[in-house]
Amino acid sequence: MGRRENREADGFAKFIDAHEQRLRQAFASLLGPTVGREATVEALSYGWEHWERVSAMDNPVGYLYVVGRERATRHARRRRDIPSECPFQASADPVMWYEPALPGLVEELSNRERQVVMLLHGFEWSMSEIAELLEMSKSSVQSYADRAMAKLRRGLGVPS
Repeated sequence: MGRRENREADGFAKFIDAHEQRLRQAFASLLGPTVGREATVEALSYGWEHWERVSAMDNPVGYLYVVGRERATRHARRRRDIPSECPFQASADPVMWYEPALPGLVEELSNRERQVVMLLHGFEWSMSEIAELLEMSKSSVQSYADRAMAKLRRGLGVPS
């Protein structure tokens, strides 16, 4: 391996160290944990194959997010294995640390509402981080979060 290839490999390794977990969380919040992992692998594989171009982008994480999302949904449709049940099912563990009705209510949210509320409250992302990844304004992120939380509170019978 030459110097240039070593630099590219080092740069990609640093990119993975810095961003893999966030990509995985973003995909899991949209697609569920299993398909989310597949989308992460798809996105990072694409990123490695095209690292020279991807590394020069203003928002490589956002770009790879779109690549992974599109590839995962295309593969799921092709395989016809989009889960019919909620990908956010409650654990069979009798000792739950959350409200048992919550996974079903989360599934009823729109894709964008679910993703925003899970990233914001589940994975503790900032509004700026979500806005950058999803390429929307912080005020849009706030609106999605507010709507999602209002729906969840209503569904759980929790006063606003």
